[in-house]
Amino acid sequence: MHRDHALDATFPHRHTYSAAAPTRPDGTRRALRIGLGGPVGTGKTATVAALCRALRDELSLAVVTNDIYTREDAEFLLREAVLPPDRIAAVETGACPHTAIRDDISANLEAVEDLEEHAGPLDLILVESGGDNLTATFSKGLVDAQIFVIDVSGGDDIPRKGGPGITTADLLVVNKTDLAPYVGVDLDTMARDAEAQRGPRPVLFTSLTSEGGVKPVADWTRERLTTWTTAPTT
Repeated sequence: MHRDHALDATFPHRHTYSAAAPTRPDGTRRALRIGLGGPVGTGKTATVAALCRALRDELSLAVVTNDIYTREDAEFLLREAVLPPDRIAAVETGACPHTAIRDDISANLEAVEDLEEHAGPLDLILVESGGDNLTATFSKGLVDAQIFVIDVSGGDDIPRKGGPGITTADLLVVNKTDLAPYVGVDLDTMARDAEAQRGPRPVLFTSLTSEGGVKPVADWTRERLTTWTTAPTT
């Protein structure tokens, strides 16, 4: 028996989710779902918070966070008051975060659908994975696009190491560029290596400590939303 077939027989929910339908049960277009993943400490939650602040006055949005045993990321967003409490949901994965965003997405799907039902209609839902490694990718059954966040403190060789998160994400964000001079990182090297790994897929360099630092990511998100809302539903 082929190895992948053996895994599918043992774990029947592994990679079995196809792309989610673009409409709600009533036939109207559902919210665009964007997932954010990346290693621990790269600034995923800070990016989510900054995006909420940048977009909340023009869009109806909500957030789902994933942590292993706590709700720490959701509690941070609540303390920062980036959105009303009923628009922030927390999932406790109980295992490596990638299992809840790729292998068994049921808990996240339930959280997303509850937000659509009780806080909707929504334009955008951000789904943040707990910190994981360079292999963290989202199921197409859960999100419509993925942002992968790395940061310069991990070293300028991170893009060169590749991995599904870096090579296949719809957007790669290289965060904390303000730290580059202090950690001996060459941003040009990171940009060149990221382009070699990703080809035409976009790469953005950000520093959330700078005024307007999240603007490039917010602009990319707006473009995705425009494409989403104008695409046919069938």
